[in-house]
Amino acid sequence: MPRLLAPLLIGALLAAAGCGGPAADRPAAAPAAGGDPAAAAMAAAATTTPPARRGSATPREITFDDIKFEMEKGAPFTSDLLPERVAALAGTPIRIRGYILPSFQQTGLTQFVLVRDNQECCFGPGAALYDCIVVRMRPGKTADFSIRPVAVSGEFKLEELRGPDGSHLAIYGLAGDEVK
Repeated sequence: MPRLLAPLLIGALLAAAGCGGPAADRPAAAPAAGGDPAAAAMAAAATTTPPARRGSATPREITFDDIKFEMEKGAPFTSDLLPERVAALAGTPIRIRGYILPSFQQTGLTQFVLVRDNQECCFGPGAALYDCIVVRMRPGKTADFSIRPVAVSGEFKLEELRGPDGSHLAIYGLAGDEVK
């Protein structure tokens, strides 16, 4: 019975958080601060990360900016919208920082939604589809809710999760190994 309720609970959490909405009214990549050449170089390096290394024991550090893509507001998601740099991450061990979306359970989480931010500024209805990841911890592994940012390590997956109406609630998954 709990296994049957889990997808419904995750779907409800994603809908409440606004994940699955069209891309929010914000640019796909933040401009460098004040035209500073060093900041511009760092921003370029963040968007041109090296190719994914499958089979590596060391997780690759990524951010939510690394899995962003262009999507017109109101347009439906199709897999051809994903840039090669995102598709190449599938099956790769990664480590990404974000916030655990609150749920009724506080400890021993076997699955949860990791979001870009804690909903205090720009998250909520209409949030971008690429701003959330459904984390399913590997067997024997659990996580505890925290109001602080967490770093989650595991295998990145491209997994489309749809709501009852067929719309996309999430497109990214993670087989979680560790939450710190």
